[in-house]
Amino acid sequence: MSIELVKSFLSAKGLGDRVMEFEVSSATVELAAAALGTEGARIAKSLTFYGKEGECLLIVTAGDQKIDNAKFKAFFGTKAKMMSAEDALAATGHAVGGVCPFALPDGVKVYADISMQRFDIVYPAAGSANSAVRLTCAELFEASGALEWIDVCKPRETIL
Repeated sequence: MSIELVKSFLSAKGLGDRVMEFEVSSATVELAAAALGTEGARIAKSLTFYGKEGECLLIVTAGDQKIDNAKFKAFFGTKAKMMSAEDALAATGHAVGGVCPFALPDGVKVYADISMQRFDIVYPAAGSANSAVRLTCAELFEASGALEWIDVCKPRETIL
């Protein structure tokens, strides 16, 4: 089970006690925010895209953000094309609704978008559609093995 792998993974990093499981779904930004009693922007959503060589690019962004196609293409050298639910599961080991940047198979490239840096605490999923983990941005970056902080989201004022 994906959440058990994530719990074990985070426990090895001293963060396992931060995992929360809910009796309700947290599969979308809105549902996760309601389950946590926080604003949707603090939900760290993990988006999976196809890379140039077919690899999985996992980008973690603030919950109120949308990918800017031009910025994505300028950074990655390819058009932003989200993975299908089946391909995301095969690539990450996590089903859509619980995709997170933890306990991933080798070859998944994780990036953290700067849109999250405006918050002290963010809440990514923890491998299931009814879980989250409370982390600082620095803890998320470190625990996920993110390659770098990037800027591939639309300016907030254009999506409000």
